[in-house]
Amino acid sequence: MSQIKELLEISELEKVWEKSTEKPVIVFKQSTTCPISASAFGELQRFMKNTEADLATYYVKVRETRDVSNQIAEELEIQHQSPQILLVKDKAVIWHASHNKITVDSITEALENN
Repeated sequence: MSQIKELLEISELEKVWEKSTEKPVIVFKQSTTCPISASAFGELQRFMKNTEADLATYYVKVRETRDVSNQIAEELEIQHQSPQILLVKDKAVIWHASHNKITVDSITEALENN
């Protein structure tokens, strides 16, 4: 399983966006107190366990690192939601979903179609 790395500092975002010029990047925003977030994060983990796709994957705990979450929303020009998954390529969001629309199948389909 590829590692899902936690983003803790705004300063890390530029490296993430640069990485998106080399391969697709997934950014997952979650609330650690929300059962829907926990379920969606489980879907991401199951996807990562079984995928062979070459991608980088990150997550943000929105309550604990709100500044990072807000900066992502601002830089990518996507309204914040939690849970939320963003597929980034060449520094731009090419797909995103939130809440119960975050599933193994939806992530798989987004990667296949983008």
